[in-house]
Amino acid sequence: MPAASSILVPYASYLRVYEPLAAFPEPERGHWARYARRALRGETPTAQDELRRALADLLPTPPVPVPVHESGDAFVVERDGVVCVCPWRTRLRGWLALEELPELLPEPVLDAVLPQVVRDQAAADYERWRERNPDARPWIRSAVWQVPVRWFVLFADEEREYVPGDGDGKPSLLRYRTPMVQARRRVARSLKTLRESVDEGPLTEGLVDVGRWLEEFHPRSLVELDYGGLVHALSAEQLAGDRSVADVTAGIAALRAGDGAGAGVAYERLADRWRAVRNLQFAN
Repeated sequence: MPAASSILVPYASYLRVYEPLAAFPEPERGHWARYARRALRGETPTAQDELRRALADLLPTPPVPVPVHESGDAFVVERDGVVCVCPWRTRLRGWLALEELPELLPEPVLDAVLPQVVRDQAAADYERWRERNPDARPWIRSAVWQVPVRWFVLFADEEREYVPGDGDGKPSLLRYRTPMVQARRRVARSLKTLRESVDEGPLTEGLVDVGRWLEEFHPRSLVELDYGGLVHALSAEQLAGDRSVADVTAGIAALRAGDGAGAGVAYERLADRWRAVRNLQFAN
């Protein structure tokens, strides 16, 4: 049986918002300021640690689908001299993930992993918590076996960061980062183009949802798309050649120019790439 340290991350991607310390009220701001100093020295847990904790909670009988206490950890970046924090909020995200599970797993599998009585108790706990915290929202969104197309809209190809794995256990990294003002502008422009060019559909609805979520955060925030655990499902060649943001940008630009055929070519290129990734979910 592998040691806990050898457990790989699940095949999930993440959309994160990092807010400047000024966005947080006291005493939370003080907590994050102290935490950030430690994080920038590499003294705090990583995304891998967060996932190991979540996986470990599923091992007891009955399993613990949602942490009993909210996490005090966060991701931290410093950009242009500004320290920005992305709280994990693992407990809140656990509740939100539970709501989506019936769409991801067949009922017999779901019952085996998380019995109905456990899910019902978690749902009741969440309802009571929401009554006390009606304005709470997560700083992190996640998706399994894919990166939702609407997330790509927020970024530009030149914001792409790719670092290949080193072959000694350090995984590859593929991510995009952009200022909040740019992300919001791209959402607004893309929505305008889609509404003028095509009928309302999942992409439009998804962009509206993402746009509303982004409006909840400080305007000087940083937005990040992280391929996360998907780097373990893709080869080095696939990662190096992945230009999904460029494909989405090209498709929307083609629509704006009235070039439906060009938009279709860009979309097919994107769809073929991610269809191959999703198919891995069902491979032996």
